[in-house]
Amino acid sequence: MYDSFKKFFPLSMRQLFTRLFALILVAAIGLSGCSNAGVSGQLTGDYRQDTLAVIESLRTTISLPNDSAERLESQASAREIINDFTSRYRRDASVSALSSYTTVSTALNAIAGHYSSYPNRPFPEKLKQRLEQEFKQVEAALKRGS
Repeated sequence: MYDSFKKFFPLSMRQLFTRLFALILVAAIGLSGCSNAGVSGQLTGDYRQDTLAVIESLRTTISLPNDSAERLESQASAREIINDFTSRYRRDASVSALSSYTTVSTALNAIAGHYSSYPNRPFPEKLKQRLEQEFKQVEAALKRGS
């Protein structure tokens, strides 16, 4: 009887529990890495709604004064939302051909470039004006449906 038990269960209980624990640990780490936490959780998959939410979030970030206590946190959040938005819609052919997408991606690139080159400096007024103009163009294009 013991031989038939060994035939079906060749591992000792300790080895069995060790392997089971390793499997559960790998699954938990893998699933937590796939979670949609943080800013990316704000993106819904609806391009129009996501674009308007990104624009509103970035307007708030850009308008913060340089001496604001929440500027660094807002800047980090803006970087995350730019990365999430770009990675979500860059390869979507139905979206990337829209004029609103090309305009918003130009604005996002300008913001990301400023944060990369001058992380401790405020946005220049000229850049703020250009971004606001591009944001208005995107909103108008979204109203038109393009």
